Amino acid sequence: MWTVIESPVGDLRIVSDGEAVTAAYFAPFELAKVSAPLGERDDDHPVLVEAARQLRAYFAGELREFDLPLAPVGTAYQQRVWEALREIPYGETTTYGEIAARLGQPTGAARAVGLANGRNPIALIVPCHRVIGANGRLVGYAGGLERKQVLLDLERPGDSALF
Repeated sequence: MWTVIESPVGDLRIVSDGEAVTAAYFAPFELAKVSAPLGERDDDHPVLVEAARQLRAYFAGELREFDLPLAPVGTAYQQRVWEALREIPYGETTTYGEIAARLGQPTGAARAVGLANGRNPIALIVPCHRVIGANGRLVGYAGGLERKQVLLDLERPGDSALF
């Protein structure tokens, strides 16, 4: 089941298996690479209603940490990377290499972290937008670098809400 919400960075489709959020991705939806089953639209399912509420609060500058049941579909390695992404605090950034180091991997594993990051099926809620290149530049965001910049700007101290 799924729903769509409007956001300041474009429409977001949120997908649930009925128990947890399995995907969240930006329009255009036909370009999204999501392995979670889509099912029927259900704007009133409690998991989707709560996810939409929290996302709106995030865009309004009222929420810094999501509290939702999540069930992203991926390999064991991807799951480890996605869990590491969830540990990046609101308003902070890290690099692919730093995540690799946190996972106990050599510095050469930054590319593998980047690939797993790029396959994150739950955009925003699993904050892959908080990962930047080793040189401090914005790199590799499936939602587009312009969106990534807007999200990082939203999380900067003193910045105003988008919604």
